[in-house]
Amino acid sequence: MALFEKKLDRKLSLYQDSFKDPVENERLEELIDHYKTRILKEANLEHLTSLPQGEMKLRIEQLLSHFMSEEKIILPRHEKEELLTRIIDESIGYGPLEPLLDDQTITEILINGHKEIYVEKLGKLQRVSAQFKDENHLRHVVDRIVSPIGRRIDESSPMVDARLPDGSRVNAVIPPISLNGTLVSIRKFRKDPFTMKDLLNLGTLNEELSHFLDACVKSKLNILISGGTGSGKTTLLNVLGNSIPAGERIITIEDSAELRINKPNVVGMEARPENVEGKGEITIRHLVRNALRMRPDRIIVGEVRGAEAFDMLQAMNTGHEGSITTVHANTPFDAIRRVEGMVIMAGMELPSSVIREYIVGALDIIVQSSRLTDGTRKLTSVCEVYRSETGEIEIKEIFTFNRTGLTKDGQVEGSFKATGYIPKCIERMRVFGINLPLEMFTA
Repeated sequence: MALFEKKLDRKLSLYQDSFKDPVENERLEELIDHYKTRILKEANLEHLTSLPQGEMKLRIEQLLSHFMSEEKIILPRHEKEELLTRIIDESIGYGPLEPLLDDQTITEILINGHKEIYVEKLGKLQRVSAQFKDENHLRHVVDRIVSPIGRRIDESSPMVDARLPDGSRVNAVIPPISLNGTLVSIRKFRKDPFTMKDLLNLGTLNEELSHFLDACVKSKLNILISGGTGSGKTTLLNVLGNSIPAGERIITIEDSAELRINKPNVVGMEARPENVEGKGEITIRHLVRNALRMRPDRIIVGEVRGAEAFDMLQAMNTGHEGSITTVHANTPFDAIRRVEGMVIMAGMELPSSVIREYIVGALDIIVQSSRLTDGTRKLTSVCEVYRSETGEIEIKEIFTFNRTGLTKDGQVEGSFKATGYIPKCIERMRVFGINLPLEMFTA
């Protein structure tokens, strides 16, 4: 691991050094452009790009050595290393982003124009000294990201959502919409998806919470994960998806494919934006409706944002139990209101009382995920949704994260607590052969 980190630091330093002194680096930049042009002109690009990435890098290295020998170019070892790294990254990679994408401690990359790159590392936002050569260089990298999945970005379509081959989510915005040059946000995903054990080690939840949520999934309760941007909703959704028993058919529906559920019978569908002619759009709502015809045991929607909430609630109410989805909201109560508003967006013209009946009949558990001031993610609340004797929606908190203060270095102090409320859903869990001790709910 130490050797990998040294290589990563060295690779990052190449991009940090290469823009410090334009005069000193002018010759090297000329050589990079020169050899990139030669490779494009003289190599069999169709054959080269069809090779596995490892073989492709080796072939580019061989071509470069041949060109330099042919032209009798001799460089110091560190300059040749930089030349090779930069050409490979520019030809088949993402230029200055390569070392940042390789760094597993970085979770987000934020590009504010070609000169300014920020990363979120271990929960903290910090600027890195790597940068792009100019705006055209950055736009070229963005085009390399979006073109393989059939997306485009230009003045007529200045915003785009895409993903990298490893599943990382990308959003890009260009002028005239952006006032600061090309803006890119990359939400990275680990090569190995998070597990419940990882969340325990990170302090996102505790043992009691993990056992309770695992029991909720296994007993086919419908779960809504609520939280703000970057609060860990998708990570938790992925972890809970992996608690689904083997043998069940799972259908995932997403705007941009991110979920990696390691089960044998998982099929995924991804929404599609409209084409250049303004046609061909496939929305989340279309996909939810289609999923009902695919014999699902579970439907997992990456996020509900609009009218598809009505179709999702219908699915939950008509026998498709154990479904899981996420919503942007700051509290469980806000989550309910957001869902209610989204159902209204579906244009069904239903009275509020009927909409609430749908919600209370569909949702069983709301999990609130939050990113705290120190950058850590916590499950700050787990609630049960049920209908009261008067017919109103009741939301009862089962577990909460009780914040007690901050350490000297700004770390949030606190602990997970049971509220003393014994959820009604434990009767359902017993039907599924899951017997949770009542002591775990004692305040």
